Amino acid sequence: MASKATSIKLFSISTPQMRAFHLTWMAFFVCFFAWFACAPLMPVIKGEFGLTVAQIANINIAAVAVTIVVRLIIGPLCDHFGPRKAYTGLLLLGSIPVIGVAFAQSYESFLFFRLAIGAAGASFVITQYHTSVMFAPKVVGTANAAAAGWGNAGGGAAQAAMPLLMAAMVMLGVGEGYGWRAALIVPGVLMIIMAGVYYRFTQDCPQGNFAELRAAGITIEGGKKGGWDSFKLAASNYRVWLLFVTYGACFGIEIFIHNIAATYYVDHFKLTLAQAGMAAGSFGLLALFARALGGWTSDKFAAAGNLNNRVNLLFVLMLGEGAGLLMFAHAGNATLAIAAMLFFGLFTHMACGATYAVVPFVDKRALGGVAGIIGAGGNVGAVAAGFLMKGTGDVQQTLSILGVLVAVSALCALAARFSSDAVEESAIATKLAA
Repeated sequence: MASKATSIKLFSISTPQMRAFHLTWMAFFVCFFAWFACAPLMPVIKGEFGLTVAQIANINIAAVAVTIVVRLIIGPLCDHFGPRKAYTGLLLLGSIPVIGVAFAQSYESFLFFRLAIGAAGASFVITQYHTSVMFAPKVVGTANAAAAGWGNAGGGAAQAAMPLLMAAMVMLGVGEGYGWRAALIVPGVLMIIMAGVYYRFTQDCPQGNFAELRAAGITIEGGKKGGWDSFKLAASNYRVWLLFVTYGACFGIEIFIHNIAATYYVDHFKLTLAQAGMAAGSFGLLALFARALGGWTSDKFAAAGNLNNRVNLLFVLMLGEGAGLLMFAHAGNATLAIAAMLFFGLFTHMACGATYAVVPFVDKRALGGVAGIIGAGGNVGAVAAGFLMKGTGDVQQTLSILGVLVAVSALCALAARFSSDAVEESAIATKLAA
């Protein structure tokens, strides 16, 4: 019977494991591109709708708020229906508001569609779920982080590409007022195409699809308990909530920066829309390697047989993120700001990868519930950062406060250390899979 992959063969799609790996990061890339497609166009959209600072803050909060709920739901749905059907459904349903936002005629309608688009952010949970059930302990951290990192780069690609796509529409004769709308239809169409590809070419786990396996009486790891049972089991584990906080402090900061960076560079450093988009995009494009680096480093640290090396690494990475965020907040010019952003961005992306290198070991009986709750923590962090900015009314002050909070939350990583029995069990499993 097929088993989990013990290596990552990047240039192969001959196995179910590698097809899932490549298609899940591609689907994630498309979803994140769609999720953040509006952000670099906000200076234009702001002018069209006459948006106030408070309204922009509401839009940024809406962009990540609904993802909290969808992430909590999507993990147990993966346990119940399997990641293949869950991803296909999310892509198809998510394409509706992505296309719909192009037809918004007021602040209220734009806010509604921006809220609904946030559902696409739940794609992360399915990506992490699918790679977790496909890869063995010795490489699962690397697989999770690489798939998430390459998919996450969709957010950075959107920052850089959407202003250029809008400019291309304008060059073709479309007015600026319609140019941003035409540009926003593109990611919605890509989501529909990706849904068909994912459904056709992936399967739920190495042995096959959950529905057929359950019908044959075969037990499924990670999907033994479906739906509500998976959620309850995960919610009763204190490590889940500690990692909920740490993920809020790394991924939450990441998506907060995605939403405010372009506007911050335009307003604070007087960059053009295209320059701001490129600067903001460089932060997101770090995910191409930095998340994978975090997961790979976690795997290497744990290779000695000590599972707790994974949480020790996470602690160090979050301290670095907090320090870098403070540097970014107090940068005196655009050059220093970009350098500081890349510094703290490296730690931020690596911390995200290191967090989900821990996730598969928290509770294998409820993988979907664990992945969903911790994933939702990222969006809770982003929403909290959005409300903090709305309360202070000042981006620099908000960034300074967030830098301190991130450093403090690093303590949650240390508190999530595993028992000696869990460490021993993980060491045995790693040796057996070698």
